[in-house]
Amino acid sequence: MKLVLAVIQDADAAGLVRVLSENAFEVTKLASTGGFLREGNTTLMIGVADDRLAELKRHVQQTCRTRTRLVTPNIPLGEQGEGLSADPVEVAVGGAVMFVLGVQEFVKV
Repeated sequence: MKLVLAVIQDADAAGLVRVLSENAFEVTKLASTGGFLREGNTTLMIGVADDRLAELKRHVQQTCRTRTRLVTPNIPLGEQGEGLSADPVEVAVGGAVMFVLGVQEFVKV
């Protein structure tokens, strides 16, 4: 048995929870914040049998996509000088980060 913590973008959360529920995965959804853009994301806790781990990874990979976004870098006033530009920069966001943890015991009451 494994516990998977999947950190995904909020935009992908509803779709992934739906797909996992349709495929008989039990999911607990947690609101979270992090990443270098400091914006909201979603962390899903998913208990999964070892033999279904590959299937779970496949669903996450197919549902959570990477997108690009324009971000304006924050340059402190004291460090601004000639030659430094605060023009928006295109960065990749999204996808998923999954932590797979072994479970000693699972009890459902």
